[in-house]
Formats: sequence, C-alpha cells, structure tokens
Amino acid sequence: MALPRLAPGTVLDGFVLGPLLHRGGMAALHEASHPDHPDTPLLIKIPRMQEGEDPAAIVSFEMELMILPRLSGPHVPRFVAACGFEAQPYLVMERIPGESLRPLLEALPRPPEEVAALGAQVARALDALHRQHVVHLDIKPSNILRRPDGRVVLVDFGLSRHDLLPDLMAEEFRLPYGTAPYMAPEQVMGLRGDPRSDLFALGVLMYFFVTGERPFGDPQRLSGLKRRLWRDPHPPRALRPDCPPWLQEIILRCLEVDPERRHPSAAQLAFDLAHPAQVPLTPRAGRAGRDGWAAVTRRRFNPEARPVFRLPGAARQQSLAPILAVALDVAEEESHQGALRAAVERILATLPGARLACLHVLRQNLVTPDSGLDSEGRNRHAVSLARLKHWAAPLGLPEERVTYHVLEAVSVAAALLEYVTVNPVDHIVLGARTPSLRRRWLGSVSAELAEKAPCSVSVVRPRRTGPEEEN
Repeated sequence: MALPRLAPGTVLDGFVLGPLLHRGGMAALHEASHPDHPDTPLLIKIPRMQEGEDPAAIVSFEMELMILPRLSGPHVPRFVAACGFEAQPYLVMERIPGESLRPLLEALPRPPEEVAALGAQVARALDALHRQHVVHLDIKPSNILRRPDGRVVLVDFGLSRHDLLPDLMAEEFRLPYGTAPYMAPEQVMGLRGDPRSDLFALGVLMYFFVTGERPFGDPQRLSGLKRRLWRDPHPPRALRPDCPPWLQEIILRCLEVDPERRHPSAAQLAFDLAHPAQVPLTPRAGRAGRDGWAAVTRRRFNPEARPVFRLPGAARQQSLAPILAVALDVAEEESHQGALRAAVERILATLPGARLACLHVLRQNLVTPDSGLDSEGRNRHAVSLARLKHWAAPLGLPEERVTYHVLEAVSVAAALLEYVTVNPVDHIVLGARTPSLRRRWLGSVSAELAEKAPCSVSVVRPRRTGPEEEN
C-alpha cells in the first residue's frame, strides 16, 4: 500500500508544510514556515516517490541536493535546509516573491526591445551561474523568475551539471533529459556540461517571444529532437518583419548547431543584447528563409558536415577522472558488506583522485511489472539509495568523490555491464554470492562481468569462519 502524499500541516524537522503550489513531473512544491525563519518566505520541494513514478525524479532531486547549497547570489534562490533519502527527503529554499515568465506566453509575440532587455537579464543570470561551475540545462519560461526589483532568478537545478561534481543524470540514464523545445543539439546527443547549451535555450526563448512560434516545434520523440541538428528554423524576420536585423543576428547565433559558433559566454551575449548598435552583422542578419534541401540533406547524411561536440574546459577534465565502481546487494549480510567495504577502501588508497560509484540493481520482472513500493509502502528506489549511503558512510569520502546509483533492470549483469561501459568505469568491485545449483547452470553475475566488462574486475569473497559455512 502506497504511503499517502504529504498534506498541508505536516511537520518535517520543524518546517510546516503550507498549501501546495505546484505538482510537477518530478517534485511537489509547497509553501513552508519555520519558527527560526519568521520573516522569510520559504518554499519546500518534495520529490515524487509514489507507485509508478519515474526513477529520474529521485536522481534529479539528488542532483539539486548537491548543487543548490553551493550556489549564492541574487540570481538563485537562497538555500535553507535539506534532508536526504535516509528519512523523508525535502529541500527548503527561499521563496521568490515574483512570478515566472510563463504567464508571458499568453500574450505572444512580445515587442523586440522587451525581448532583448529580458534576454540580457537572463544572460547575466546565466553568467553568474556559469561562474559558479554550473550549467542549468533546463532554461525555459517557468524556470525563470523575477524579483520585485526586476532581477532574474533561475530555479530548478535537478537537471543541471556542476563542473566539480559527478553527473548522476548522465551516468544513470541513456536518454537525454530536458524540455524538448529548448534542448541544445549537443544535449540531445547526450553531452551535458557545455555552458553554451544554456545560450541555445535562451535563443529558443527569445525566438519564441519575438515570433510567437517555437523554432523547432515541440517534438516528443528522440528522432524529432535530432532534427535540429540538420534542419534550421525560419529566420525570425520571416515571421516577424519588424524584428530588427541585429536581434535576428543574435538569436540565430544562439541557435547555431555547433556550440563553437555561438557566443563564447553568457556575458558576451548579455553585452550584445544591451548594445545593439555594436552588434556586428553577418549574413545571419539578412536571411529571409531556411536553407534549401540540398544543404539540409548534406548536413543530415554526411558525417563530415556535422559538428563534433566536446566538453569545454573543466567539465572535460572532470569527465576524465577515474571511476571506481562497487556493485552492492543492499540486502546482503553485514559480513559480506563489510568485506566489500574493506576491499574498496584498500583500492581507493591507491587511487587518491578516483571517484567511487556505488551501484545496486533492483531486479525487474520480465513478464509482469514489479511494484515500485515495498511491503511498508516505501519507494524501493529511495530505500535502496538510503542503504547505499549507509554502506558508504564509514569510508568518509567527501560528497564530490562518491555517487549512488540504483539501476532498474531485468538482468543484473546486463545493467552493470551497461553502466561500466557507458560511463566509463576503470575498475569494478563486486561480491561473490553463495554457490548454488542455479548459478552453476546459469553462470554468476561476477563471472559475466569478468568475461565481458571493458575494465578491471575484482570479486570479493568473505572469509568463511564456521564449519556450518562449509556445507
């Protein structure tokens, strides 16, 4: 039986839940209050963990738990408090009193000068965010708020990427996550971490606000998302003749497929939007129509005509950091878990720069869907995540050196193989299970990993101490 959703009046560590403000695809947002913060409007975010919810909601919440406390300044909500999955998870932050940009969608198109001024404000907020090593990766009207003084605030960092932290979303999910109309081409192709992806999304937003139409529509399939790699949009002036050439120049530069052809930084984009007379005009400013089918066909079917997407700077270095993975059965006996922990500790001592990825696979039924809740109505994914953290706590690793991943799959071996291949992992450690007739016939997970994994594999077997274990 599923646990009930938290109702207004519920108290979490002194925070009192107020009215529900929004229930999104990954979390619910409530007003909140606390006696220690009598003069501060608070917002509490609670991940969705009911039956049938997307596991990405939990991973996304984990990302925001890591990122938001590291951010500061007027362009982000102030972090107040948080609780992880060891209890009821929540995230408390400053509640921004202003509205998002979403209501503006009811009155499109907007005047070009207004769009340029708004774009400059968002670009300055993005510059402040990028200087804190974070790429937002979900810039859209509902994630942009304005304070009463007009300053822009960026919210919802569940899909974001921090240069100096592990990227849980990229490591656990193969499909790109984001909002379809605003996703940059490199993001569609699975590359997260380029600040210029946020400039692309801002370009989409400005195009939409100026013309009243989305440049790439709202595709719901990956094939539709990939069209933006080879099919250019109608120039804004073709839809809105009073759009000035300099604004078309800026918008189409933001929408370039190759990030190298966009503005180098959000600061430079903000400067151009604030100083239209100084914007150098290129053929982009005078375009009156889309490219012909010959050019589109060449880009689509000729690999040499496509850009090669690469992570810039620190993000590229972070992606090259060695990864040690440990596959753990959270229901295993403590003696087995202790032996595995000791082995991991010895290996980490020889790899001071490595990051540890703790993995657990939730077995799924091949024929009938498994319940996402345990016998007590708790989310099985969240419970497994909490147990992984409990197992790793004695290692004493800082947050940026350890991640936790609950994978859901029919085959444990296949899930682990995919993880170590895609990320890629340098070394995986796993425990040997008790021998059985079934494993003799079907082979063990450790044997399959040892045979097929593209990395080193260590299998840890606890020492037998009693005669009963010999039988």
